Amino acid sequence: MRRYSYLPPKAAFLDPIRPGADAPHKAKAVVIPFGLERSVSFQGGTAQGPQAILAASKEVELFDEDYWREVVDDYEVATLTPLPIANTLEAALKQIALLVRQIIQEQRFPLILGGEHSLTAGAIRPLVERHPDLVVLQFDAHADLRDGYEGEHYSHASAMRRVLDFETVSLVGVGIRNISKEEVPFLEANRDRIHLHWASDAKNWQLEEILKPLKDRPIYITFDVDCFDSSLMPATGTPEPGGLNWYQALKVLQAACEVGTVVGADIVELAPRPGLHACDFLAAKLAYKLLSYALVPKE
Repeated sequence: MRRYSYLPPKAAFLDPIRPGADAPHKAKAVVIPFGLERSVSFQGGTAQGPQAILAASKEVELFDEDYWREVVDDYEVATLTPLPIANTLEAALKQIALLVRQIIQEQRFPLILGGEHSLTAGAIRPLVERHPDLVVLQFDAHADLRDGYEGEHYSHASAMRRVLDFETVSLVGVGIRNISKEEVPFLEANRDRIHLHWASDAKNWQLEEILKPLKDRPIYITFDVDCFDSSLMPATGTPEPGGLNWYQALKVLQAACEVGTVVGADIVELAPRPGLHACDFLAAKLAYKLLSYALVPKE
């Protein structure tokens, strides 16, 4: 039984007057706003991330130069009405898992707009049930491999550790430039499942090496916006210098969508700041590009 409702076009993702905006039940993609904020450790604000992305998305040009058309027409997008989020992380992860399960049961594509990164471990639960060989493609500044942080097992700093609690899941991380000493033993003991590509090596990246573990696999994409250099994305809880630029990130994102089957995604850790509306717009445009790459093969 459906346990959600849709936002009206004027409040939903992308231009509200586009054809198809008023028929959300027909959309192949479903945006799930989920402003989770329970374990932030530096600057807060992720609870407002989804609304900022939805608002900025009204200004995203639908004509995409990669496809040379308004590619949203190929799949269309619906946006769920945000639900009250549970007080504990464990309960919140169960909530997002339920929403994703309902969407994929309808044979539609879930894109979650966060919210802190903790949500990924809940979002993938129904996808792992369906795709035991799931690989998670992580765009991030941080390895997120701690086994808990500040007493919280499901902390945003443990997001990928909790993902890897599923023993059949593997991880490909790009843009990483921070790891703590307590994460290193876990990384070294799981080199067969974890493949990290450091931002400091980006100019020497071999795209084929990044893509190898993704080829012909079901892929879940989790995009922490702090993957971008802090000059592009200061509106996040832990902005880091030395990150990726727009085209570096899109190159990997598009190539990944071409070699595997993307079955779901999230964009997390936007913490809107007054006067930095460019960051909101970047996240909104990223969401549109991700949906298009995932759902429409490049001709």
